[in-house]
Amino acid sequence: MNDLLKFSIPGKPKYVQMVRLAIASIAGQVGFDVEKVEDMTVAVSEACKLVTCHGQEKFSENYDVIVEIDGESISITVSDFSSGHNIEKEFRQCMKCPEEGNLARFVIESLMDSVETTENEKGNKSIKMVKVK
Repeated sequence: MNDLLKFSIPGKPKYVQMVRLAIASIAGQVGFDVEKVEDMTVAVSEACKLVTCHGQEKFSENYDVIVEIDGESISITVSDFSSGHNIEKEFRQCMKCPEEGNLARFVIESLMDSVETTENEKGNKSIKMVKVK
């Protein structure tokens, strides 16, 4: 039986570090080596930014992180199911969001074993990433 963990995160950038720490703790707890744990934390950071920020004038109000653990892999899904992007960006608008978004996808794909990106009819993005031991 797989273990399933779910987090609902406010879209504020300050909470991305908390998500990174949670993923690192979970991955370490189930036996992933340090290098693969670091790959996952970098990929999840990029995924959080991609679903909450890139291509938007404001941050998403919240997003979900779902972690599914089986014997040999971890599946991490970061999804924006919020009703809008209404959290003000404190410092500046992302001036190069489309380019940064493409870079984020490249980083995620280079670090994880499989990546699937989807977008629903409302424009909400979801990224499912899998890392194998």
